[in-house]
Amino acid sequence: MNPTPSPQKFFKTACLFEGSLVIVAIILGWIADINPFQHLRFTESALIHGILGTLPVFLFFMTLQYTNLQSIARIRRLLLETIAPAMKDYGWADLLVLAAIAGFTEELLFRGVIQPWLENSWGFNAALIISNLIFGLVHAVTFIYAVLAFLIGIYLGIFLDYGGERNLLTPIIIHGLYDFLAFIVILKTYKKSI
Repeated sequence: MNPTPSPQKFFKTACLFEGSLVIVAIILGWIADINPFQHLRFTESALIHGILGTLPVFLFFMTLQYTNLQSIARIRRLLLETIAPAMKDYGWADLLVLAAIAGFTEELLFRGVIQPWLENSWGFNAALIISNLIFGLVHAVTFIYAVLAFLIGIYLGIFLDYGGERNLLTPIIIHGLYDFLAFIVILKTYKKSI
């Protein structure tokens, strides 16, 4: 039995799942009395900070591509055996759409609602840690993957206030652009291997 979904089913399911996070963010925001879009502003500085902020996490990702640690190799193998075959028939524009949806919706939920909600009760540091423990847990493909997602979530949570002004656009751009570049690398590695 092949565990890899068909490319058409994977893409539609991934877009629908990621897109549904907007509804989750709106509902949780309503419960917490937080407007998830409140700190989303399109500014040149947020755009530049987002693009530049992508570089360190992408360089970290590329470093992991050449790391021989067994736990990291397992994650690479898992991505090459599951995600890559499902994305193999898609071009860069499709991958950009999927990455943009994931970046927007996940940041809207975690940095637009959950982190501010927790900040109201426990302050910035506790909210940053707790919201990203949750972020890591929902990305828990493996234990190490969850830890890496937690660390990247901390990075994204800090970038929410980068430049002295809270703007959700910065972590959205970092997350979406990082996902897009990672998709390209994973696909390129997969195509080389077959």
